[in-house]
Amino acid sequence: MRLAGRHVVLGVSGGIACYKSCILARRLVEDGATVDVVMTQAATEFVRPLTFEALTGRKVITSLWEPGRALAHVDLAKHPDLVIVAPATAQLLARAAQGLADDFLTSLLVARSAPILAAPAMNDGMYAHPATQANLQTLRDRGWHFVGPDVGALAEGPSERPGRMSEPEAIVSEVRRMLAPPGPWRGRHVVVTAGPTREHLDPVRVITNPSSGRMGYALAEAALARGAVVTLVAGPTDLPPPSGATVVRIESTEDLRHEIQRVLGGASALFMAAAPADFKPAKADKTKRPRSKGKLTLALAPTPDVLQSLKRPKDCLMVGFALETGDGLKHAERKLKEKKLDAIVLNDATEPGAGFEVSTNKVTIITRDGDVRALPLLSKREVADKILDAVESKLS
Repeated sequence: MRLAGRHVVLGVSGGIACYKSCILARRLVEDGATVDVVMTQAATEFVRPLTFEALTGRKVITSLWEPGRALAHVDLAKHPDLVIVAPATAQLLARAAQGLADDFLTSLLVARSAPILAAPAMNDGMYAHPATQANLQTLRDRGWHFVGPDVGALAEGPSERPGRMSEPEAIVSEVRRMLAPPGPWRGRHVVVTAGPTREHLDPVRVITNPSSGRMGYALAEAALARGAVVTLVAGPTDLPPPSGATVVRIESTEDLRHEIQRVLGGASALFMAAAPADFKPAKADKTKRPRSKGKLTLALAPTPDVLQSLKRPKDCLMVGFALETGDGLKHAERKLKEKKLDAIVLNDATEPGAGFEVSTNKVTIITRDGDVRALPLLSKREVADKILDAVESKLS
């Protein structure tokens, strides 16, 4: 459990998004955290304290005036690793920006020494109001961290502007990142590619491959868990995006090359786990070719060699992938040298349980200095951690 041994205070202010805070509390507990919940009086109008007590197994604090707990806000402020405010309503943000301490939660926010992570949630017009934006900036200047808000349905209906509280999974992901133990990945910008690319024959037909994107997504999740800032450049896939990652969607191999180059500046590492199409039609039709025309002969042209064509930032760790079907070690070592990579991950597409469209993988990690690590069949998430371990020492 990634938050085992961590103590978190969850502050809940009064908004309809309180129901998400119940899910958040459960997710934090499932991840191993000890969770103390502090509710404003307004929050108790939306969710009863008993709900949070059942979810956390701990007494919920709702007032400064609870018998025998005169200095509870001071005591609680000394111990947590993180204070989360979710939802953080416009009123709560305004009171916090003014430094008010007129209830237990705002008193805790003034007294605490732990970092604060807030998840704003309010009407989109309230979020856009200059006063709210000024309050947010004041709190950022004081070191507060924020997740969201998102664009989506609000209590009053659909909206195309931010205001919706981020989903509990996204908040937990940010908590994990903030509380990740100190290590070489923490705070680093890591770019991961995943999934297939598509090259259009015409508006409705494509050349592609069966890559599911699972290996790249697992690498993104593993890097996030170690505190990295992750950009995931992803081809067409049905996988839900990893919470906390910035996701850039692409279609073609040229799109992939362009978007990697755009986001790579300042990155500490690139993991090229995508499976780009190696060929594209020499000429794509602008309209659908009727089946009645019979036999079709395609002229194909090579797509760009993405890794070979990149302008690489100084000191950026480059890790490639080689999916082979024969004499894999020889081909992988050649790619490692030709593409000037720091490491390459080899797997055999014919190996049972490895390759495309499965949740497991069996790989060999080869580094530029000659280290070769052959791993047994593992889940792709476990493989991702082994890859990070293998190249960690090579981070600049």
